[in-house]
Amino acid sequence: VQLQASGGGLVQAGGSLRLSCAASGRTFSSGAVGWFRQAPGKEREFVAAIRWSGGSTYSTDSVKGRFTISRDNAKNTVYLQMDSLKPEDTAVYYCAARRSRPIYSDLSVHSRYDLWGQGTLVTVSS
Repeated sequence: VQLQASGGGLVQAGGSLRLSCAASGRTFSSGAVGWFRQAPGKEREFVAAIRWSGGSTYSTDSVKGRFTISRDNAKNTVYLQMDSLKPEDTAVYYCAARRSRPIYSDLSVHSRYDLWGQGTLVTVSS
């Protein structure tokens, strides 16, 4: 299985972008997909996650109300709709997949994911 992240770019503050994470090959029907981001000089941080089964979603407080994670099972793709973008959202965004069913605390920990995409750069100008 491979993950392909896309959709990054340059946008002005207040604008929107939609990131996509396409999974090729066998997918993880009982696992989850998460989005993380890493800004220059900072640690990688959790952004949002969605369970393949049931579709429950989770996000970090700083993006609640602005970012929405969703999935299209038929296309094996997870999306991150980012609205009202701020300069502090500037980072490389990575999608990651976990094969096994996660407990809640697994979702925000990058080491609990098995497979990573290559990252896509999001730059928000002020």
